[in-house]
Amino acid sequence: MRRRRLRTALTGLVLASAALTTLPAAAPTPPAPVGPAAARPAAATDWSTAVVDSTMARYTPSTLGGWSYPVGLYLYGQYLTYRRTHDARYLTYIKSYADRFVKSDGSIDQSFNSLDSMQAGRLLVILHHETGQDRYRKAARKIRDRLNTYPRTADGGFWHADTSSRAHQLWADGVYMVNPFLVEYGKEFGDSAYTDDEAARQLYIYGSHLQVANGLLKHAYDESKSTSWSDPQTGLAPEHWCRAVGWYSMAIVNVLDAVPANQARRPQLLSIFRKLAAGLEKYQDPVTGRWFQVMDKGDRSDDWTETSCSSMFTYALSRGAQQGYLDPHYATVARRGYQGVLAKLSVGLDGRTDLADISIGTNVGDYAYYAGRTRATNDFHGLGAFLIMNEQLRGD
Repeated sequence: MRRRRLRTALTGLVLASAALTTLPAAAPTPPAPVGPAAARPAAATDWSTAVVDSTMARYTPSTLGGWSYPVGLYLYGQYLTYRRTHDARYLTYIKSYADRFVKSDGSIDQSFNSLDSMQAGRLLVILHHETGQDRYRKAARKIRDRLNTYPRTADGGFWHADTSSRAHQLWADGVYMVNPFLVEYGKEFGDSAYTDDEAARQLYIYGSHLQVANGLLKHAYDESKSTSWSDPQTGLAPEHWCRAVGWYSMAIVNVLDAVPANQARRPQLLSIFRKLAAGLEKYQDPVTGRWFQVMDKGDRSDDWTETSCSSMFTYALSRGAQQGYLDPHYATVARRGYQGVLAKLSVGLDGRTDLADISIGTNVGDYAYYAGRTRATNDFHGLGAFLIMNEQLRGD
C-alpha cells in the first residue's frame, strides 16, 4: 500500500543513500542586495525554495535545454529541496524533464561517450526510487553498462570523453560526473559491490595524478603528455581552476558518505580530502569568504571570486566537518564561505532571485583563459551548487 501511494503522489521516501541527508529547517540571514534593481527580502526567506521557484518561473521542463550535466546538477539540487519541503511540484518538474528523454520502454537516446553525459543519470536513480517505474532502472542501466567498455588510462582512470580530443585525459570535473551516480545506482539496484569499489578507485586515481603539494588539484592530466596544455614532464594542466576542484570536493564527500567504513581505499580518500581542505582554507579570500576563479592567484587584479566553486567548497567543508572526515574547525571556514556566497544572491524587482558571478562552462586553458571567462548570472552550474550548499548549511 505504501509503495502504491509513492507511485501515485510522487512523494515519500528519500533516496536511500547516505550522501543525501535530512537537514534542519532554519533559514539563514538574508544577503545584501546586489545592484540597483535588487530588493532585500524578508529575513525568513527560504533561499532554496526562492531559487527553485524563480528558476521554475523562468523555464518550463521543455525549455531547460537538452540532456546535460549543468541541468542535471541544478535538478539534483531541486530534488534536495523537494526532499525537505515535500512540495510535489518540484518532483513533478524533475520527472517532466527526464521524461523528455526516457521512453516508456526504458530506452534513452544517449550514447554516453563522455563522463559529462552521465551526470544527469542521478535523476534516473532518483525517479526510480520515487516512482518505482522500471523504465528509469533500464535507462540508468545503460550508463552502468557503458562503463564496461569505456576507455581508461593505463592505471584505470576513466577518460574524460571517448573522443580523440579528450583521449588519455583525466579532468577533475569528471569524478563528479560519474561517481555520485555510481554509488547511488549501486545502492538502489543492489550493485554496490562494483559501484563502491569503482567510485573509490576513480577518486583515488584522479587524486593521485591531479593533487599537488599545496593540496589543490590541477584542472586536468594528460597521460600521453601530448596536449597543448599539458606539462611535458608531468602531463598536468597549468592552473587550479576552481570549479574543477569544486567538482572533486563534492564527489569525494558523496563517495565517502556512501561507501562502507571498511572500504579499502577509504584511508587514501580521507588523506586526499584532508590535504585538499587545508589548501582550500589557505586560498579562501579573507575579505569575501569566497574562492577565486584561479585559486592560487587571487592577488592578480583580473582574478575574481567565483560563485559556483565557492558553493561547492562550502558544502564539502561543512559536510566533511559534520561527518568527521575533517577537523571540526572547517565548519567555521564553511560558514565564512556561506556568507560570501549569500552576498552574491539578490532579489530583483520582479521578485525572482539572481545569483551572480558564475563561470560559464569551461575547457582546460591557461590563466588568461580562465580569468577572461564570462561571469554569468543564474547559470545552472551556480544554481545547482547553491542549492546543494544551502540544503547543507541553511540552518547553520
